[in-house]
Amino acid sequence: MKIKHYSKDFGKKEKVLNYACQTYQLSRPNKVGAVMALIRECQPKSIDEWERWYFQKAHTAGKAQAKVTKEVLKELGERLYVKIKEIVIPEWQEAFSKLTMEDCVDYIYNLTIQRTYDGFIREKSVVTDNLARKFPKIKFVESEPHLDHAGDIDYLGYIGDKAFGIQIKPVTAQANFGNYSASERMKASFRDFEEKYGGKVFIIFSIDDEIKNKDVLEEIETEIKRLKCLTT
Repeated sequence: MKIKHYSKDFGKKEKVLNYACQTYQLSRPNKVGAVMALIRECQPKSIDEWERWYFQKAHTAGKAQAKVTKEVLKELGERLYVKIKEIVIPEWQEAFSKLTMEDCVDYIYNLTIQRTYDGFIREKSVVTDNLARKFPKIKFVESEPHLDHAGDIDYLGYIGDKAFGIQIKPVTAQANFGNYSASERMKASFRDFEEKYGGKVFIIFSIDDEIKNKDVLEEIETEIKRLKCLTT
């Protein structure tokens, strides 16, 4: 059966629209609600049914929840336009005007060699110098490649036949990771992981080998206790 697609084709504009929307977090659950969770709850048979359900049920995520309306989506679109016109385009024009062949060659090499190595060492350090010392009885292992790509998991912490997941994200000293929100795709991956291994997935924000969101350690400790009860 051929599937009918309803999504609009934005052509070459798609890249800039997607970049700006992601950069300024205009499609996060705190702006438009938990979209994938809503549509799974609705199980619509038509696009019209889904649209009605969404505007009846959708609320922004967070402490101060607000109802999402057509006017809210319109306002987000208007903000996206302003961000692109006033910030993104000028920044890109400056970058384009200064871009050289050497920049492109250096970037590919740096991305493949230096950044990969930096990320590998950072992840190792976060686990061996922090998590393994904090939880010496837990067996931490690197995730299998297919799990790393499909489930956004860097390490697994085993308690018997159960395990919790760890995702390690680098941040800058100025980063406000408190506003970070996992995408709907990532949340779905985390749910799949929990169904398979029994444990939750925790996101660790790090600068080099230092864990910045230290409260996550208490959450992991609570999860370890829960999993131990399940394995006994």
